[in-house]
Amino acid sequence: MAIARYSASIDTTITNAFAADLTTRGTGSNMGYADSLEIFSIYGQASGSTTGQSQELSRALIKFPLNQISADRTAGTIPASGSVSFYLRMHNAEHPFTLPQDFNLVVTPASMSWSEGTGLDMDEYKDLGTANWISASTGIPWDSIGGDYLSSADGAVEYNVYFDQGWEDIDLDVTHTVEQWIAGTHTNHGFGVHLTSSQEAYFSSSTGLDTSVLIDNLVGAKDSYYTKKFFARSSEFFFKRPHIEARWDSRVQDDRENFYYSSSLAPADDNLNTLYLYNYIRGRLVNIPAVGTNDILVSIYSGSTAPTGSELSLYDGNTNITGGHVSTGIYSASVALTAAATPLLVVFDLWHSNSVQYFTGSIYPEKMPTYLAAPTFTKVTTCSNLKKSYSTEEKARFRFFIRDRNWNPTIYVKATANNPTDIITSASYSISRVTDNYPAVSYGTGSHLSTYLSYDNDGNYFDFDMSLLESGYMYQINLAYYNDSIGDWQVQPQTWKFRVD
Repeated sequence: MAIARYSASIDTTITNAFAADLTTRGTGSNMGYADSLEIFSIYGQASGSTTGQSQELSRALIKFPLNQISADRTAGTIPASGSVSFYLRMHNAEHPFTLPQDFNLVVTPASMSWSEGTGLDMDEYKDLGTANWISASTGIPWDSIGGDYLSSADGAVEYNVYFDQGWEDIDLDVTHTVEQWIAGTHTNHGFGVHLTSSQEAYFSSSTGLDTSVLIDNLVGAKDSYYTKKFFARSSEFFFKRPHIEARWDSRVQDDRENFYYSSSLAPADDNLNTLYLYNYIRGRLVNIPAVGTNDILVSIYSGSTAPTGSELSLYDGNTNITGGHVSTGIYSASVALTAAATPLLVVFDLWHSNSVQYFTGSIYPEKMPTYLAAPTFTKVTTCSNLKKSYSTEEKARFRFFIRDRNWNPTIYVKATANNPTDIITSASYSISRVTDNYPAVSYGTGSHLSTYLSYDNDGNYFDFDMSLLESGYMYQINLAYYNDSIGDWQVQPQTWKFRVD
């Protein structure tokens, strides 16, 4: 599983905006239980002889459960630092008011603990409590009105998100900050989200300092940006609640069923085949006691039904490959094998540590295919183990059987039960909710490859944590295969549906 989601643990909106009377400011108001978060800047809605045109601002605060993220890393559910990316995801909330365009939001780590509160009123600001514009929690004021935030001077990253039309979501890589929280470099107080100082409303203080409710901002805007809303953690919409999404590449690329002899036409990397050893004992993966997490050796033998004779000499003249530990109970090694004048139909991989033999597998190598014209890959895919329904408590594995659409084997004597599947080395999945086609999990084919399919001796597959989906709905799996001959992804026509209960 290459995706994990961590929903916000607390969130709220804080503001110094006027109530409807244009006299009372909502600086003490709290919106901790509101189902949306609101960010805006209003300039000049009211004016005064001493203060000039008015400044009204609204900012969002949001925090995520670091203890859960850290526990998952300790358990190995998510990878170590450097092998996983963390994304802040906040979803646009549609509303009937004016939506600003062409603006930037700053997402920056908060530097002070704050309380969520139980307020709901986002119009009249009648619900008082913490956090609010003045106080971080009951009896504890912010050091600076409007919230306290880390800056680049503190070693933090101040993220900037641009909105062209205004209705866009936030899908922001915040890996640096989350890793700082995990390492303890900074304490997790969540994020503040607000407009840039040049787009928050202008205000000039006579003292050059913030007043009790207004922020001195000489670079501020004399235009209004009203109003951007995001769904909050209390929203009824399951997939639109704010969360941190961990994404990583968890592919297993086991070439046992996809093993090719070396070819002078192929680059060195493409001549390598990766083999895996899965040490299942009583149904669970465990490390080989004598090997642990150390290296393991692999030799290749010829034979008809079992290894015979001496080890084959490999492409580099050696007879042993040095393999390594991948994860608990899983080891891998990469090898290139040159075909003889009469290529062997079967070879055997023997995993050992010199005198002790642990495992023997079989491989049926093929010559690297060549083409007279650009190939057209048209496949038929079936999900061989699909169930009608799954529980949100399940972690499911979906396996696929793939064949060329025009495959028409010649059967001489009898059909065989050993019907090997095609292997697609670049395949990605997406999952959508059937009722409205909402993309619960989109194709992750960027730098983190979070939705790529693995493959092994039994074909392509992916693992999925069903807790990522809302129960009570039907979902649909789509696959896309990358076609190098056209340089693009091809969405497959077959789909597979299941229900989550």
